[in-house]
Amino acid sequence: MAERLPFTLRAYRRLMSAATPLAPLLLSRRLKRGKEDPERVAERRGEATQPRPPGALVWVHGASVGELLAVLPLIEQLRAQDLQVLVTSGTVTSANLASERLPPDVIHQFIPFDAPRFVFQFLDHWRPSLGLFVESDLWPNLIVASHKGRIPLALVNGRMSEQSFKGWRSVSKTAAALLGKFDLCLAQSAMDGDRFRQLGAHGVHVTGNLKLDVPAPPADEPKLLALKVAIGSRPVIAAASTHPGEEILIIDAHRRLRQRFPGLLTIIVPRHPDRGRGILDFAVASGMRAMLRSHHVLPDPQTDIYVADTMGELGLIYRIAPIVYMGGSLVEHGGQNPIEAVKLGAAVAHGPHVWNFTEIYAALDAARGAAEIENVDQLTDRFSYWLADATARKAVAEAGQKTVDRLGGALKRTLAELEPYLMQLRLEHRASDA
Repeated sequence: MAERLPFTLRAYRRLMSAATPLAPLLLSRRLKRGKEDPERVAERRGEATQPRPPGALVWVHGASVGELLAVLPLIEQLRAQDLQVLVTSGTVTSANLASERLPPDVIHQFIPFDAPRFVFQFLDHWRPSLGLFVESDLWPNLIVASHKGRIPLALVNGRMSEQSFKGWRSVSKTAAALLGKFDLCLAQSAMDGDRFRQLGAHGVHVTGNLKLDVPAPPADEPKLLALKVAIGSRPVIAAASTHPGEEILIIDAHRRLRQRFPGLLTIIVPRHPDRGRGILDFAVASGMRAMLRSHHVLPDPQTDIYVADTMGELGLIYRIAPIVYMGGSLVEHGGQNPIEAVKLGAAVAHGPHVWNFTEIYAALDAARGAAEIENVDQLTDRFSYWLADATARKAVAEAGQKTVDRLGGALKRTLAELEPYLMQLRLEHRASDA
């Protein structure tokens, strides 16, 4: 007898089925806002734009850029085992990253909208042999249909924030019905694992955070050289992946510091590049000389604030700035990933709101490989201390790097847990070739 789904999931399925005719309207609105690729909107309806490769196919799904970056080394390992890989994600920025960073023989598609008809078309074409969902992007119809189609599912690099945990716990039967469809749940931390268990997941193992094993982001060498030449010997600080409300604090800190540190250049990298113009206008209104990187200009000796409102250049900025404030942490966003900045030798400061990366920041702070600040006064003091004392700054950067190295190994543990499934796929692949 088929398993009966909770009422919430049955109601969700009916709602998404009824909403299917509205998909063209939704796609049209998203296209106007630049949230869809006009050449690939059919993929959102589950219509494949590439053929399915022969043999076993591992399907890896991550919501956006962060999730995709985390599993790049895992994808490379899967290809090294001669397994075909399909990657899905839900944002234009992640699709751009896929085209730049994925191995050329790995297929990328946009994840279909979670309507039964679109999901069926997607699964009917691709027929995945194994599905790996990254972190916590759980689409009910996609998961239920995959399970019904006997596709083994694993949650990798699983993360469950306190806020998400409370939300899922309020619909505990729904959470258990969805998480129970996964054969494996590979969690980032013991806390994440415990939360998944409480919500009904089984096969829970703590494998660590794959983001700790991701290589440092690349940088375009000619662009890096040009920026270094333009900056020269000026002192530099950067604020990375900032959110609304934080740029005001960063610009205020710069205003306080520039008298003590002549020539100081502050680089601001907003989390969402389309906010660049507004940040520029505020900087100018604050009496700063500011420039936008998207205007294809380099900072001159009089530039105070350089707004790097471009995509995919954090690797370049981290190689320029020895001091980095990680955004999303002085406002209640939950913090951004500090690992890339640490790996590239930056001394990292952050605010108190870092629940998206609780364990990583706690480890860095405990090892004095990062510094928590509470407000703009403390931020200014920390910047001042590190600008004035290169030895202290270097000690923080080295402690951060050692901490990240110590916490690594998630890729090896993840592959070990997946090995029984991957071995079965390899055996099937060899049998089909025989």
